[in-house]
Amino acid sequence: MASDDSSKPSAPDLPAYLQEPLERQSPDRLESIADYATELATWKRRQRERELRQKRAEEVVDDEELESLEEREIATDPEAYEDVPTSGAYITIKETKPGYHYYYWQWRDGEKWRNEYIAPVNPKQGTGSNTAQ
Repeated sequence: MASDDSSKPSAPDLPAYLQEPLERQSPDRLESIADYATELATWKRRQRERELRQKRAEEVVDDEELESLEEREIATDPEAYEDVPTSGAYITIKETKPGYHYYYWQWRDGEKWRNEYIAPVNPKQGTGSNTAQ
């Protein structure tokens, strides 16, 4: 089906400070902006992935700590947890307040980091809350 050339395309949900200047641009300039926006989005995705890999490398628990959890009969498989995704999630240690360290699942959900409580690093600290905010 052919589109009606007289109809202006509907704009995405953009703030006026972006939309109004765009509408004043020439077709050539808009194409340049579109190319740049595509390249910028690709770069930002790569940056986010690089930051994710770096953060994970810094925070992920080692094999010895995973063995310790398993010895305590605490599941280290994300499938054992209802809200934890099976890919991209890893176990980390968080300090909720000075001296209190807990294991959490951590993963990226779009632009946000998500966490789910697992157990205290030191069992004598108690179990704390169920999830991290």
